[in-house]
Amino acid sequence: MSRPLYRGLSGGNGRLSDGGDSFDKLSQQKNFAKNGLGHELPSSFGASRNRQSLTLSLLKLGLALIVFVAISGSLYWITYISSASQVNIYRGYRRLQEQLVADLSLVEELANGVGKLREIEFCPAEYENYVPCYYNFSGSSDSAEADGQIEYERKCLHGFEKGKSCLVLPPRNYRIPLRWPTGRDFIWKENVKITGQEFSSGSLTKRMMVEEDHISFHSDSLMVDGVEDYSHQIAEMIGLRNESNFNEARIRTVLDIGCGFGSFGAHLFSKHLLTMCIANYEASGSQVQLTLERGLPAMIGSFFSKQLPYPCLSFDMVHCARCGIDWENNDGIPLVEVDRLLRPGGYFVWTSLTNTHRSLRDKDNLKKWTHIRNFAENLCWEMLSQQDETIIWKKTSKKKCYSSRKAGPPFCGKSHDIESPYYQPLNPCIGGLRSQRWIPIENRTPWPMQAKLNSAELNIHGVHLEDFTEDSLNWNSVVRNYWSLLSPLIFSDHPKRPGDEDPTPPFNMLRNVLDMNARFGGFNAALLETGKSVWVMNVVPVTSQNYLPLIFDRGFIGVQHDWCEAFPTYPRTYDMVHAEGLLSNHQQHRCSIIDIFTEIDRILRPEGWVIIHDKTPLVEALRSISTQLKWEARMIEMEANKDERLLLCQKPFFRKQIQ
Repeated sequence: MSRPLYRGLSGGNGRLSDGGDSFDKLSQQKNFAKNGLGHELPSSFGASRNRQSLTLSLLKLGLALIVFVAISGSLYWITYISSASQVNIYRGYRRLQEQLVADLSLVEELANGVGKLREIEFCPAEYENYVPCYYNFSGSSDSAEADGQIEYERKCLHGFEKGKSCLVLPPRNYRIPLRWPTGRDFIWKENVKITGQEFSSGSLTKRMMVEEDHISFHSDSLMVDGVEDYSHQIAEMIGLRNESNFNEARIRTVLDIGCGFGSFGAHLFSKHLLTMCIANYEASGSQVQLTLERGLPAMIGSFFSKQLPYPCLSFDMVHCARCGIDWENNDGIPLVEVDRLLRPGGYFVWTSLTNTHRSLRDKDNLKKWTHIRNFAENLCWEMLSQQDETIIWKKTSKKKCYSSRKAGPPFCGKSHDIESPYYQPLNPCIGGLRSQRWIPIENRTPWPMQAKLNSAELNIHGVHLEDFTEDSLNWNSVVRNYWSLLSPLIFSDHPKRPGDEDPTPPFNMLRNVLDMNARFGGFNAALLETGKSVWVMNVVPVTSQNYLPLIFDRGFIGVQHDWCEAFPTYPRTYDMVHAEGLLSNHQQHRCSIIDIFTEIDRILRPEGWVIIHDKTPLVEALRSISTQLKWEARMIEMEANKDERLLLCQKPFFRKQIQ
């Protein structure tokens, strides 16, 4: 780099002279004047010259002072700005360093697993319906109580169970499920764990027909007068003309407790309502397993002792048709949990034999009913109507009702009124009153415009409209790319299904989809906008920012989950699992990536698909792990971002060997 030249005094020869020569010439001139060798100056001129010298000296001093102050100020600001920049640079460097260390640690973990290159073994035969966290396996369930009253509570105290890292095989005579919408009404008998007891009439909400090798569900088998008549009755009790008007009442998301086998939710789906089925773990004849087999949303959950992993004020309707819950027990705390989940103005529909006039002639039943009715009033619920076995309450949308009560549960404190109730203990207090999401359902946007939140609605969740719009546009493009990659593979002849012909379009090859890192629910929205007849379980990891309330406000469903624990579902229940950015957010010190993807294999159906989108080093390392899982894998470069990769995997159909 060129340096500035030093400009000294110049001699007659025009060359630059150094500082020493200049200083000597100046000294000679001064000595010449002092020795009288020059002309003598007048005395008046000398006095004037002294005054000028003094003035000049003062000016020089002032100028020097100004320069000093200016330089000092400049140095101060330079030092301050440099220090601040150094702090910011240091913080940014630390963040990059921490992210790099995390990525390298994760790559190292993946590489250690890859280094063995040992395929994971298949689980023993008794694990074909194994659900972790309930300490069960199929071999021990045949001797279960005949009345099916055994209650299993979820216990994941230490994450994944040690020694259970194996691949769950399907039942011996398992067949690929019938595609939607045919699969909604017919399932293969051998695909689910079921005994002769479930074939009897049993509960009115669990009726089905067995026809040779498959089970059929008809709309007239849910209720005495049929599910269509039943839903029509509910609509009329609310004040609507029929069930097609649910959308006018702003009813979109429904929680169906003890859902039978999902027939109520299947019918509501045709009316553009989205129903989440929850039921206890059942070793045989599981409501959740059969509902998911039909291509309907479901997960294992209960009201025993923990809050469900949904945020408050999330469902427009909670439905219980002979769901087996004693609502008056434990000081009415199950009803308080229903109140927490309901939006202001939402509906609680309860159908039970104990509600009939004949049943209320019994003193004990009358006492229970009176207790429930009084408790509901203290929750500020209004009983809209009662017909036969069915009663409908409407939750108040006016907060002032709670302050005018004479009795009832107290308000929750700040420590208990939270939006992230990941299996927290049930609270005997009313929650959601402090939430900005306290908006009556009648004031909400109807479906499908509900999925496109406006700026005011997004501000409640701390999301900018620009970010939300950009996210939506990005996902629309991504989903189109996904389908351009998947379509030729889904309808190809590889791999062949054992003993079956490949289906041909236009059968819907994907129905149950799980998004492991849902964020705003953009993947869900893009699938619907592109006309895919799917439903998505939007999962928000507990280690990520909790946007699950936003997802519910968009009219979608989802759950909060810790991916270092097993997902609360049965094996072979999802057609596709999607994960974008999950590896980058993974806390490797908490659990192993191999354990997480072994769990994905458990819940993925044979011939199901896995799409992983993440940073290139992580995806490249994970590709080798897919070999351990026996998945068919293809890695695809991203044109828009060379630092990221797409991993497209398919789980093969392995038949259980006949022993």
